[in-house]
Amino acid sequence: MQQGTVMRKVKSRSWKKQRYFKLQDDCMTIWYQSKRTGKTESAFSISDVETVREGHQSEVLQSLAEEFPPERCFTIVFYGRRGNLDLIAGSAEEAQCWVQGLRQLIEPRSLPLTSALVSLTWIRDWFQKADKNKDGRMNFKEVQCLLKMMNVDMNEDHALRLFQDADKSESGTLEGEEFVLFYKALTQREEVLSLFQDFSEDGKKLTLLELVDFLRQEQLEDEGTEELAMELIDKYEPSETARARHVLSADGFLMYLCSPEGSIFNPRHRALWQDMSQPLCHYFISSSHNTYLIEDQIRGQSSIEGYIRALKRGCRCLEVDCWDGPNGEPMVYHGHTFTSKIPFREVVSTLGKYAFKVGHPSSGTGCHGWPLVGGGDMAAIWAVMGLWRGSDRHPKMPTSLSPTPQELKQKILLKGKKIGRLEDTLDGPGDEAPNGSDDDNGAEAEEERRRVKVGGSQDGSALQKDKESLAQALSDCVVYCKSVSFRGFQEARSHSRPSEISSLSEAKARKLIRDMGNEFVRHNAWQLTRIYPSGMRTDSSNYSPQEMWNVGCQIVALNFQTAGMEMDLCDGLFSQNGRCGYVLKPPFMRDEETLFNPSDPGSWESPGPTTLTIQVISGQQLPKVANSKDGAVIDPLVRVEIHGVPADQARQETKYIENNGFNPRWDETLQFQLHVPELALVRFVVEDYDKTSRNDFVGQFTLAFANIKPGYRHIHLLSKDGTSIPPSSLFVHIRITE
Repeated sequence: MQQGTVMRKVKSRSWKKQRYFKLQDDCMTIWYQSKRTGKTESAFSISDVETVREGHQSEVLQSLAEEFPPERCFTIVFYGRRGNLDLIAGSAEEAQCWVQGLRQLIEPRSLPLTSALVSLTWIRDWFQKADKNKDGRMNFKEVQCLLKMMNVDMNEDHALRLFQDADKSESGTLEGEEFVLFYKALTQREEVLSLFQDFSEDGKKLTLLELVDFLRQEQLEDEGTEELAMELIDKYEPSETARARHVLSADGFLMYLCSPEGSIFNPRHRALWQDMSQPLCHYFISSSHNTYLIEDQIRGQSSIEGYIRALKRGCRCLEVDCWDGPNGEPMVYHGHTFTSKIPFREVVSTLGKYAFKVGHPSSGTGCHGWPLVGGGDMAAIWAVMGLWRGSDRHPKMPTSLSPTPQELKQKILLKGKKIGRLEDTLDGPGDEAPNGSDDDNGAEAEEERRRVKVGGSQDGSALQKDKESLAQALSDCVVYCKSVSFRGFQEARSHSRPSEISSLSEAKARKLIRDMGNEFVRHNAWQLTRIYPSGMRTDSSNYSPQEMWNVGCQIVALNFQTAGMEMDLCDGLFSQNGRCGYVLKPPFMRDEETLFNPSDPGSWESPGPTTLTIQVISGQQLPKVANSKDGAVIDPLVRVEIHGVPADQARQETKYIENNGFNPRWDETLQFQLHVPELALVRFVVEDYDKTSRNDFVGQFTLAFANIKPGYRHIHLLSKDGTSIPPSSLFVHIRITE
């Protein structure tokens, strides 16, 4: 890899260009250049790579299957929304060299990212960037350039003092351990050291009892505190001598605070912690809209990557729109638009591989086995593949509410219209006519009528026969998610069943929330409701899911390909419970006789407001704004947003810190009153202040209020795409009082 390899970079069946790929000496960067011109085209960091897939595992490589054998093909998959890189090596041996080499380079990131590991990687990266003449040393001029790159605008005299203190050899340059000393002086955490000394009698170490006091008084750990203190010392104290004496040094204390145990996110809630034996309608379910699209709704690209990415984010409700293709082969795309098309069989094959096997890349958790809900014409082929309803060929008739996620593990449920009653499907053929519209204003129902045929001739009688045949096959697959029209809550209560589902546009849902909030909550306590984006959102923008969750809507479909606050909320809600894609609704939203109305929190017996107090202390190594000018340094501020019922919606922000993205100090306290904390999401946003235009996004982190761990905590920031950007973080102090 470090000697370089000529491979074909492939973008389409007709676009295959030879490029020279080489792993840089730092073993962290790969660049490639045109073989013809010698001009460097692009470069990427190993840390940007999520995984490597061998063989024909992309639409482009599948289209070239007859021309190039799978042994020579592989795909580099990046985190976030960056496009994949499809490559064809000159030989199977070369392909394996790159595949195995890349996997070995990214493999260490599957281990827990300790503070020390992050720091070592960070130090090495910065040294490589700053050493302009590549002589393995850094003079003071290079150090000044480094500070600008690191988002630090430091006084020249102070920088020179740090440089001279670290230059133990008095050579006028820094190398090896000298640079590490300089880096440590630069990253000294005075606020953490001050906290450490508040609990340390000698200011040098925390004894076991002193650490227990800190955990109880500040971190509010009240169970097994001594055992926890011992675990933290064993896990995070870098000195063997200190570990043997059961004490924690300042370095170990910082490593603990930067660890998962020191995160604002309660580590117990990362794993599966909720009851999964409630009816489906008692859960919020992570749901996507037009899952196959990875761009806009009119001319955007359709790709199996849309399904893979959604499933990896914990999505459990997908859409497949199937239409006639060449030679009767069904194709998936957004009908009556100019979006590209993908074969239906590729979608089904992809879902067969990923539906129950993928977890979040950074957590080791995911949707292993939890039921998947699908909309569209998937049933016919899924039934043949054995995916439909898993191994259960004889589902039971629901007696009250819908079945539970636990009962439906390894099952795929089909949402669609149905001929006859569920009893007829389970007991024998029925003679009831198909239902009509299953959506408000008939909009989606009309779309579904357009989708109903897969293949077939254009002859009238043959077409009708094909439709009837397929409709029956499709109908027989619909068991627990029968699509029905929504004609009002009273009508639903009188004539609908728990195994049925209605779909509503965002506009229709908002009107019902405004006019009949309590009835909407009661309805969602016993039946599923799906919300989908307005047809006017041709740019694949999203509506806020929060207002839909406030009334208990379970399937709130979003455009997963579009980054922004709306997807941050979605990721924030579903980052808990093992990222399985199911989050249990609070008890008052599972009661069919509830008095709760999100527009009037006082309408039900709540325990009173909860006070959330957040002291924003500091930030660490914040990233520079994308496409910023050379030498530019950000002016960061922190905004805290509360998303919940209307009475709880709020936002407050700190002042901005001028010219310091490396270690800004705010020391500001923000306070919020929450009337329905069970539904609240808290979003931390860091922006680069700009007095003449909109602030630029720097990073964010969103989580449900229920998952907040009080005390002194680090918030590890995420990019706009929802991927981690280590070691960027905020340091805060959290207090919750009722």
